[in-house]
Amino acid sequence: MATNERPFDEIDPDDNRRRRPSTIVDVANVAGVAVGTVSRYLNGLSVRVANRDLIESAIRKLGYRRNALAAAMKSDLSNTVGFMVPRLSEFHAPMLEQLSQRLSASGRALVAYCHGDERATIRRALDFFTEHRVDCLVMDGHYEAAGIVRELSATGTPVILYDNDIPNAPVDRVFVENRAICARAVGHLLDIGHTRIGVLAGNSATTCGRERLAGCCEALAERGIEIPPEYIVDAQWEESRGYAGMLRLLSLEHPPTVVFSCNYNMSVGALALLKEHLYRVPDDISMMSFDDVPLFRLHEAGITAIAQPIEKIAQTIAGLVESRLSEEGAWHAPHTITLGCEIVLRGSTQRPRTGWPAPHATGVAQSLSAVPRDVEA
Repeated sequence: MATNERPFDEIDPDDNRRRRPSTIVDVANVAGVAVGTVSRYLNGLSVRVANRDLIESAIRKLGYRRNALAAAMKSDLSNTVGFMVPRLSEFHAPMLEQLSQRLSASGRALVAYCHGDERATIRRALDFFTEHRVDCLVMDGHYEAAGIVRELSATGTPVILYDNDIPNAPVDRVFVENRAICARAVGHLLDIGHTRIGVLAGNSATTCGRERLAGCCEALAERGIEIPPEYIVDAQWEESRGYAGMLRLLSLEHPPTVVFSCNYNMSVGALALLKEHLYRVPDDISMMSFDDVPLFRLHEAGITAIAQPIEKIAQTIAGLVESRLSEEGAWHAPHTITLGCEIVLRGSTQRPRTGWPAPHATGVAQSLSAVPRDVEA
């Protein structure tokens, strides 16, 4: 999609058309020093004379003015915590609710911002949180946010990641055992006799997308089974791609006998396709999903799913927020906390039936032309 926005590292410091005020990242880039060095200078700490001269020159060149609120003493807290996610999905919405309840008990308000995975919106969101001097930022990690997250951390604003990582960022992390639990789930499918296992995979640009797929492949490899490339469909976490991905899998000459979907949205799309083509779960094909939601309990067979401990994640994040904003916890090294998940067994998985492919498969094959060309195996 065409855009008029230039990459951050191509912005000319002398360009008067800048859409936002300069930040210390801009100062560091122009000066050719680390963000932490600029932070030390701005906070009155000692820096090398040569670096000081470079920083002061960059400040003059950029017309950089430090935000007065951001320069306030840390004891003057705003009692607000930023919460940044792509969208309020079946996972992030209850996380927002749980975390908000826990933080409000200590007098803190949660300010949410959804960015829709849009680069420009991510940057606006981070600028918003910086300008409004949130005491802490909780976010689903995103590679587009890496630079500014490091800036926030360097200037003393705690950042806590969940769901997805920003590798090498000096921040706290609260994750679940994505790889291990997916390996266990696929191991269960192998235990009940499935060897042709299809996967609706998430976005490989995200850490949880890579880890969940890696767990599936690991379980198969441990049993000496190599998953055919056509059994893995990149469905990008999206419902429409889950629908198209299931259609593609069922249209194979030797389709899988069970499909593991790496998130709720893709599962909903896949189940819609099965219903539309009169497939019965699990009589015609078995189904398992990462993420457990109330809808899965209402399905006729009940959908076997991996349940994330949302309440525990929120509780752990709230504890880290309180710790980081205390005098004692402010200087601790970053924590990485990994929580366990639960496999909820329901009726959507059973031993593979004989006589596959099911009689519906010929009709599905005729529908393959409906699969979007950008849904790749």
